[in-house]
Amino acid sequence: MTEVRGQRSEVRKKILITGNEACGEGAIKAGCDFYAGYPITPQNELTAYMAKRMDEENRIFIQSESELAAINMVLGASAAGGRAMTTSSSPGISLKLEGISYIAGCELPAVIVNIMRGGPGLGNIAPSQSDYLQATKGGGHGDYRCIVLAPHTCQEMFDFTSEAFGLADRYRNPVMILSDGMLGQMMEPVETKSKIKNQESKIKKQWALTGAKGRKQNLIRSFFIEEGALEEHNKELQKKYVLIKKNEVRYELYGAKNADTVIVAYGSMARAARASVEKLKAKRKIALFRPITLWPFPYSEIKSLDRGKTRFLAVEMSAGQMVEDVRLAVQDDRRVSFYGRTGGGVPTEEEIVSKVLSFKL
Repeated sequence: MTEVRGQRSEVRKKILITGNEACGEGAIKAGCDFYAGYPITPQNELTAYMAKRMDEENRIFIQSESELAAINMVLGASAAGGRAMTTSSSPGISLKLEGISYIAGCELPAVIVNIMRGGPGLGNIAPSQSDYLQATKGGGHGDYRCIVLAPHTCQEMFDFTSEAFGLADRYRNPVMILSDGMLGQMMEPVETKSKIKNQESKIKKQWALTGAKGRKQNLIRSFFIEEGALEEHNKELQKKYVLIKKNEVRYELYGAKNADTVIVAYGSMARAARASVEKLKAKRKIALFRPITLWPFPYSEIKSLDRGKTRFLAVEMSAGQMVEDVRLAVQDDRRVSFYGRTGGGVPTEEEIVSKVLSFKL
């Protein structure tokens, strides 16, 4: 462990830690005061880490009796004004979807982490990216959206989880960290701060259910039986989602700005894609476009790279899910290709390089 002192004597520690643990420590530093979860591989280290650290910080940790119980506990804690979080892996997230829809409908902040594994069904415990559509297109019922952040390093597992609490509070909306078993299990040096400061942590949650003595009663609900009331509520939600799309699109571009080939990859696959760019840059004008927000997706930013003949390659650990959004961005299916592997298969640098070199420009 190395200590680094920054401005105002803020203590920063650099520690060797897994992605799962980095995610948990990011939540601790952001002031997460309630965690509920249920064990599932390959995110068990995260639950175990939170059990230890929440106890050390005198905060609330609950190993619930099920995934359904966990997400509804998060709903309750958030409604009471807490910074609440739950984590799971693919089948567990599926069980939480009804509760996530309730949270979005109630306009409650919450942080949800999915360390993806192979599917469908129970699948296996190997890494996958096959929950992209579930995360970005709603997953549960109704017209709702989660902000979705996709880290690609252990450092970003820490940073993005910390930031997720601020985003959740700012928009009163669930935020999902979409990662996978490979990033969750790997170890890298991570620089942590003594405490994460954000503007949202200073905002008093006037809407929270903290007792109505001396003030007007608050009401938090997602059930609107009056004629026209639910439609009006949905209109207000959609206004919020438009604002999020305006303010929160994030991405990273690596390589040639005037590339004739653009690889689009997120999370763990962006690591292999970046290494492929390094191997190919002597032969091609090539770039890596890494979406950081999977929702809102950076459609116009991808389109801005298109010079009319540019080839795009979506690389995923799936049968092809993000590629649908790349095609929407480019608006020319003939120039958007896909390479992916499923069921725990991981595309290699060599496979990506071979795919790019097969393109006729």
